[in-house]
Amino acid sequence: MSDPRPLAILHVDPERSLGGGEQQVLGLLAQLHAGGHHQTLAADPRGALAPRAAALGIPIAPLAIRSHADVCAARRLARWMARNPCEIVHFHTARAHAMSLFLRVRAETARVATRRMDYPLRGGRYARRLYNREVDAVIAISEGVRAALVASGIDAARIHLVPSGVEAARFAAGPRAAARARLALGDRTWVLAVVGALEERKGHDVLLDALARDPDPGHVVLIAGDGTRAPALRARAAALGLADRVRFLGRVEDVAPLLAAADALVMPSRREGLGVAALEAMAAGLPVVASRVGGLPEAVVDGETGLLVPPGDAAALAAALARLAADPALAGRLGAGGAARAAARFSMAAMAEGTLAVYRRLAAARTKGRA
Repeated sequence: MSDPRPLAILHVDPERSLGGGEQQVLGLLAQLHAGGHHQTLAADPRGALAPRAAALGIPIAPLAIRSHADVCAARRLARWMARNPCEIVHFHTARAHAMSLFLRVRAETARVATRRMDYPLRGGRYARRLYNREVDAVIAISEGVRAALVASGIDAARIHLVPSGVEAARFAAGPRAAARARLALGDRTWVLAVVGALEERKGHDVLLDALARDPDPGHVVLIAGDGTRAPALRARAAALGLADRVRFLGRVEDVAPLLAAADALVMPSRREGLGVAALEAMAAGLPVVASRVGGLPEAVVDGETGLLVPPGDAAALAAALARLAADPALAGRLGAGGAARAAARFSMAAMAEGTLAVYRRLAAARTKGRA
């Protein structure tokens, strides 16, 4: 971060859960804090993000929000901003971004929104106004997300590509034997890890159908995550006779031990902005088998860091998994390639550098406009 002048930045993320997006916010906060920038996080104090940010030394502006149209929350945020001028306000979630409609920001304040999803915008003119008029720049985490925004009518000149990042050191190959022992896994068991919300877009049902094509009882799947599809997926696994080979672990706060125990990660997603879980697995030295959707092909290079298959194709997914299980040399080569790519292209420091570059550009434009 070459420019020494610190910026005053307000980050807005009022979500109460600690999803992949919130992990990115924490990483960004830490990196910018180390660079000496003056940051505040507007967040729900009852959520998981606020105390973690506070532990980093980041001041918290309490912000509870009920919906995308919570005008009262927006007014509370506007009052805070009136008392605490900032150069950048960064909306990190859709509900945060929606408040931009109700905020009257100072002329010197630039507004940024991050978009992490690769599906088309919903909301017609309202959504286009949020992205084309109510913020000064949009950060897309992948080319797939950028393309979806442009297809939805967002001005391409406003979109800046800044891929998500991972702290590679956190996921560097850990003690495999100990990790497997904690999960009661045998040395010869071939273990697939799945990390993500149990929702339709993540394609867990496709994986179960693929696993049903694999008769080897020594091949097991560990599913980390929770969501609305959990009961249906458990029932589907039982109906397919996979109850002994599929373990639903629920929400896992720290996935590093899980990745240390696994032989590969699978992401059978129907939609995916970029796939932080894939980046974490790559940093851990695991090969990744993923759907060719959204930003996943930007993270997972077919034949170099993993294997890509068409989304929703259980037969193709089963074939890719069988190929990986049968060829340890291939798995090792892909895992090593993934670790190198994660370190070179998807570090948390690189994500923060890219985000700061957007901030700097906007701040400079504001200064020039006032000159």
